[in-house]
Amino acid sequence: MPDNTHPLDVAASLTHAIGPDHCRSVRPGGRVVRHAGVPPFVVCCALLLVSGCAWSADPGGTGERPPGAPTGVTAEAGSATSVHVMWNAVTAEDGVAGYEVYRGGTKVEDVPGSAHMVDVTRLAPGTTHVFTVRARDTEGRLGPRSREVRATTPAAVAADGSAPTRPGSLSGRAVGSRAAQLTWTASTDDRGVASYDVFQGESKIHSVGGGQTAAAVTGLRPGTRYVFTVRARDAADNVSPASTAVRLTTAPGSDDGRGTAPTDFRAATRHADGAWHIDLSWVPPRADGVVTEYEVQLDGRTATSLVFGGAPPRDRATYGFYAGQEAGVSHRVRIRAKLPDGTWGGWSAERRVTTGP
Repeated sequence: MPDNTHPLDVAASLTHAIGPDHCRSVRPGGRVVRHAGVPPFVVCCALLLVSGCAWSADPGGTGERPPGAPTGVTAEAGSATSVHVMWNAVTAEDGVAGYEVYRGGTKVEDVPGSAHMVDVTRLAPGTTHVFTVRARDTEGRLGPRSREVRATTPAAVAADGSAPTRPGSLSGRAVGSRAAQLTWTASTDDRGVASYDVFQGESKIHSVGGGQTAAAVTGLRPGTRYVFTVRARDAADNVSPASTAVRLTTAPGSDDGRGTAPTDFRAATRHADGAWHIDLSWVPPRADGVVTEYEVQLDGRTATSLVFGGAPPRDRATYGFYAGQEAGVSHRVRIRAKLPDGTWGGWSAERRVTTGP
């Protein structure tokens, strides 16, 4: 091997695709290294020993892989005995039939594949609860669990029969053709507001914490009229009357999704280890929830998808990837985010970069 790296060292750091003549790997710290002349079976056998990789003779996929782990999972206490759990939609080769929601190690909810949220009820008041979500495909295969999220239910309130006041001054505006922003004034309650439920017509579509007075609604249809209301809920599950309704119409046709796109997008090239890399940075979209997944497009084609584990960046995100060894090559690059409701937001502005001088 040209760089005198042992195959096991290569395998231990390999995270990208294996090709017939070379492999690309990311060493700890994010440095992309190209290893020439490493046979795929050698690398994968080493991976099998080091990290449990399984070699498949069908690199195109046979539909036998389970779904991936749901991303963007959030949990908000809805009352002293309920928590509202949301996640991004998962794609799978055989389609997603449903989701399983776990509290600790116990499955507590089965959710159809078309839904990406659920209210988990009958919980203990004044307790921190830990949730994870798994996707199940149409063949019954379960994917890995999502990252853990925690929510603390308020303490139980004895003999509380008073509902919060109705939320006031609800207003809304369409953000392009597929999203809307809602704001309202806070409700009052003698024991405190635990959460706000957002309704589209008669259907509850979202919940936010009792300290919030705004929500972003995404996944809407272009050129469509919508009616939204908001209700407040206290720790005893008393629900306020609905706010006055707000009516709005999304813009016709498709759009560039500016309201849901990453902003201040920057791209630059960098030369390291005999190859060129493209370094990106951006401000995540201000969605109602955690944004963990992005798609990077290079020269009009998907270059990579990335998922931030742990605590995703909220103020500014960065990412770098391998672009080749040839200098003087120009590229167009842009990025978009998967929003907390499972829909893709708009594309960022496109940037042009050139490798080399």
